[in-house]
Amino acid sequence: MNTDITASTNPEYPVIDRNPPFTTVVGNFSTLDYFRFATITGVSVTVGYLSGIKPGIRGPSMVTGGLIGLMGGFMYAYQNSAGRLMGFFPNDNEVARYKK
Repeated sequence: MNTDITASTNPEYPVIDRNPPFTTVVGNFSTLDYFRFATITGVSVTVGYLSGIKPGIRGPSMVTGGLIGLMGGFMYAYQNSAGRLMGFFPNDNEVARYKK
């Protein structure tokens, strides 16, 4: 299966890996990525709890909101990490770390 991505625009920053694998992208998560991941998850849990109209559905609503936030936060962190590796976002730290 070919997962090569052809971008419609050229990267503005140095390219570290044009097609990074999943393990490299997750291993490249920065502290800010983890912070955003946790923040999105926490806000989603709170919104899920508050959106439960009746007391009996607050728990399931909170869990559902938390799962949605967990997935959304992970995808957002993954997008930022992959974008830095592919040169679409500022990547000074990655260039210094992966410089050969």
